Amino acid sequence: MIALHYLVDALLTIYLYVLILRFVMQLVRADFRNQIAHAVLIVTNPLIMPLRKILPPVGKVDTSSVIAILIVAALIVAAAPLILQGVALDPITWIRWTLLLIARSFITFYTVAIIIYVILGWVLPPGYSPPMALLASVCEPVLAPVRRLIPPIGGIDFSPLWVSLAFGVILRLLPVV
Repeated sequence: MIALHYLVDALLTIYLYVLILRFVMQLVRADFRNQIAHAVLIVTNPLIMPLRKILPPVGKVDTSSVIAILIVAALIVAAAPLILQGVALDPITWIRWTLLLIARSFITFYTVAIIIYVILGWVLPPGYSPPMALLASVCEPVLAPVRRLIPPIGGIDFSPLWVSLAFGVILRLLPVV
């Protein structure tokens, strides 16, 4: 049962992060012609497109993506006690843990995206790169306000460090799911 729980949890968690990436890309108006963005669309469309027929977008927010994230997070939270102990969580605990999982997942997503963005900035040659273009469109809206408050020192941009530290503090303040 532990192996089954690991497999279900890993697959659902990966899919949750891909859904979060799709949602963030829509919010920041990323270029969906990018190869990586196109792959994200192909992977998430089987869940998003049926929901989109029912739920119209509200302004900039794609409600079908939000509901898809909620569904997958709720499945992750429900899977552990169901697979390991054969019991279901009470509804209040289930909702609370689902919302905490979503909050932690968004913060973790941005922390990892910023770290990858910084590392790729060091190793990739200048010019167009699909991963860098996508990461720039996702990370820059978070990094730019910090960069305005704390400009680069000696030509070194410390905004990724400060944002990562802030996200780390927030993660430690949130209860563990």
